[in-house]
Amino acid sequence: MIMQNRRDFLKRASMMLAGGLVAPQILMSCGGKSASNGAADEAAKVAKKHIGLQLYSLRDDINDLGIQKVLEIVSKMGYVNLETAGYSDDGKIYGVEPTEFKKMCSDLGMRATSAHLSHFIGDDMNKDLAWWNNAIEAHKKAGMKYMVMPVSPINEKASLDDLKRYFGDYFYQIGLAAAGAGIKFGYHNHDYEFKKIDGKLIYDQMLEYSSPDHIFFEMDVYWVKRGGQDPVEYLKKYPNRFPVLHIKDETAIGASGTIDFKPIFEQAYANGMKDWYVEVERYDGTPQEDVQKSYDFLNNADYVK
Repeated sequence: MIMQNRRDFLKRASMMLAGGLVAPQILMSCGGKSASNGAADEAAKVAKKHIGLQLYSLRDDINDLGIQKVLEIVSKMGYVNLETAGYSDDGKIYGVEPTEFKKMCSDLGMRATSAHLSHFIGDDMNKDLAWWNNAIEAHKKAGMKYMVMPVSPINEKASLDDLKRYFGDYFYQIGLAAAGAGIKFGYHNHDYEFKKIDGKLIYDQMLEYSSPDHIFFEMDVYWVKRGGQDPVEYLKKYPNRFPVLHIKDETAIGASGTIDFKPIFEQAYANGMKDWYVEVERYDGTPQEDVQKSYDFLNNADYVK
């Protein structure tokens, strides 16, 4: 009864406070803290860096637990931005209608800002582009900023003409269509792009043949290192081509000690980077443990905004 009376008083006092009739000190004496200080303390606790996560990092959990449960887990970890890897030909994302998926993320204080999806050239490019138009419409409904092709068939066995066909023509058409929907289209690298065709680095030729106005590159810093190159040098050489990064390590971010992330972040921020995503492909512990460790490492790094 005493507790109920106290709650009634606080409720009435809060209403009066809104009308300027009760001094904040009264609420402080009843609740132990002023409403304003309590809110500030709570805000400080939940203040988060905008650390993104590629949901492929928890692919097995998504299959086992379902996307709703995994989104709840990721939200509790502290992640804010998400990159998906679950688009299907029926226009759904992880089996969910795009607008519903957007709401699922928003209800948990997150936003899906990027998506990985792929569709290679077949015998009919018009048919292939129609597939992309449907995908673009779905991801527009989901509120995505980026759509990223995570792989290509171009390797050292391909020709420069093959590379031109993909990056100079096919990707250009996709980028043009995506731009019409307010979405940027990009490409994500692995390490095979750092092999050579006719004595030229494939990655450099990809950058050369692609339109800067229609195709961006999501640099995966781990795969660049595995390819024998320096992510910072690429960021310096092409300051406007990498608005988005994949932050990756052997397992959890920072666990290997082989990648110095500080100069990568500093140069990327200097270039104007706004978005980036953690991706964990291999694990020391469970996927959830390593994804949490990755968040904690970056959240505690003073060079991460």
